[in-house]
Amino acid sequence: MKRQGFFLMFLVLVACGPSLSLKDLPPDRNEMVYVPETRKIVIYQMMTRLFANTNTNRVFYGSMAQNGVSRFNDITDTALDALKAFGVDYIWYTGVIAHATMEDFRQYGIPLDDPDVVKGRAGSPYAIRDYYDVSPLLAYNVPKRMEEFQALVERTHKHGMKVIIDFVPNHVARGYKSLARPKGVKDLGEGDNTNVAFDPNNNFYYLPGTAFEVPKGYDPAGKDITLLGEDGVFREIPAKVTGNDVFSSKPSMGDWFETVKLNYGVDIQNKRKTYFVPIPNTWIKMRDILLYWAGKGVDGFRCDMAEMVPVEFWGWVIPQVKEKYPQVIFIAEIYNPSAYKKYLSEGKFDYLYDKVGLYDSVKPFMKKKPTYDRKGFYYAWLKVKDFSDRMLAFLENHDEERIASKNFAADPWMGVPGMTVVAGVYAGPVMIYFGQEVGEPAAGKEGFGGDDGRTTIFDFWGVPEHQKWVNGGRFDGGLLSEDQKKLRSFYQKLLTTVKTHPALAGGRMYDLAFANEPVQIGEKKLPQSEGFSDGIIAFARYTEGKMVVVVANFEREEKRFVLKLPETLWKAAGLPVKGSYVLRDLLGTLPDVSFEAGKTTNRLLKTAGVPLVLPPVSAALYEVQKP
Repeated sequence: MKRQGFFLMFLVLVACGPSLSLKDLPPDRNEMVYVPETRKIVIYQMMTRLFANTNTNRVFYGSMAQNGVSRFNDITDTALDALKAFGVDYIWYTGVIAHATMEDFRQYGIPLDDPDVVKGRAGSPYAIRDYYDVSPLLAYNVPKRMEEFQALVERTHKHGMKVIIDFVPNHVARGYKSLARPKGVKDLGEGDNTNVAFDPNNNFYYLPGTAFEVPKGYDPAGKDITLLGEDGVFREIPAKVTGNDVFSSKPSMGDWFETVKLNYGVDIQNKRKTYFVPIPNTWIKMRDILLYWAGKGVDGFRCDMAEMVPVEFWGWVIPQVKEKYPQVIFIAEIYNPSAYKKYLSEGKFDYLYDKVGLYDSVKPFMKKKPTYDRKGFYYAWLKVKDFSDRMLAFLENHDEERIASKNFAADPWMGVPGMTVVAGVYAGPVMIYFGQEVGEPAAGKEGFGGDDGRTTIFDFWGVPEHQKWVNGGRFDGGLLSEDQKKLRSFYQKLLTTVKTHPALAGGRMYDLAFANEPVQIGEKKLPQSEGFSDGIIAFARYTEGKMVVVVANFEREEKRFVLKLPETLWKAAGLPVKGSYVLRDLLGTLPDVSFEAGKTTNRLLKTAGVPLVLPPVSAALYEVQKP
């Protein structure tokens, strides 16, 4: 969760080195590091309430009845068959746990949420209303909604895939109240001392002597709709601290005003003084929630804004969950590179988001008006090289702009070079967001989500290009254009290849930028590789006796160039430095390239290379083979 306000952003600072001499050519500077062999996994994120919705009305701020909704039972065996064939190992079912919504379920004994503290008609899935329940929006039989969810978990397992759901530990909905909690479990806030701002055993932070005020001007469902309970007032005395650490009873529209911050024993206002002994009450309650969902068959948790929760909590809770459920994985949404190692070693996370690094370094190559910085890409990798197999790579998720959106690339085919790079660079997991594979552009004003190039997480909506693949519940792509079918075929081939090839699913990475960029020798800048231009990213992955050269052309024109493969790379891969070889594209889109390794192609610098021709906006996974 990082939309609509507070978002921690950290810049990767890169310093350029001194001019190179002949004896200091880039191959000797390349970092060779061991990445443990691992089975690369593919994660498919779906916005559960949107995934199988076939309603195409798309009414601005439309209700569930107007715009439709996807439910657990709509994710059928046919859909799961298609995702398994696509290469998926884990499905991240986003928005499962019950969250605040503007829909009315009082007939089922569920109190009405106050719309003045709900964002969007459907509500944000990151404003949890009941940690022990699933969203009634997602069930056909609301009283049996948990059974419908567990049936989906069982179906997913039956098709050879695992289940991830969101765990939102930093905040809850302003109107949080658990009705489904097990007998004997105390609710969050129950027993809190509300007369003090901070107590290590309180579940919330308080602002004594104040009353919460809804941000002025907030109109829950737009000017043309007035909802039951909409009056610009939400009674909360004393006011609680807002989810993005806003210690004011009057949060702004840009804050996470619909949520309240959970207290993990950190006195935030007193220089973040910690009280972790004895174990704070919130730690125990959140551990029990994780164990509850793991007991329902959930195989993993994507932990929302994990770095806003003390790392000590994670290091305490994750081993306890894994002790009982060793198969469960934990993924941290984290945006502070300086904290990565800490959240892996002390926090015990399995995987971390690679947004402020890999994603941010590749995105500029893909934009409508691109900027090329290969060193930025290289240094992004360099910062995580020692644990790159634990970094989760992606180009889309619910927080990021769609590749095909007007403000990003405006062209879904830019996903070809972009996704090839991010899927191939690490041995760690790769994730795709539903609709990405058919070029969903997220066009149109949905409601609270607006028209921001992102598919809404707040509203009821039909996702038009993705719906062509859903094809009325057939999940066969019957309504896709030929162009979209080709795009989806590319993604399927890419995902199934990177997770099965030994050099891509494990092995080591060797960056080829420094080996191919022009070098400064004295007062002259000399090319190492003829035609190697700014919009090309190239690197290799290798294991003993196997090598794959990943080359991506982000430029909108054909590129002819010579790619230098340094001698140190051949030796590292355990392949003869000289001899006849063939580059064979594992994606099956580009022709084979025959060449003589070790044959000089640059007389001045006496280097060898491979002549390549890459079409506009294209990529290849070239396996090095003997002819």
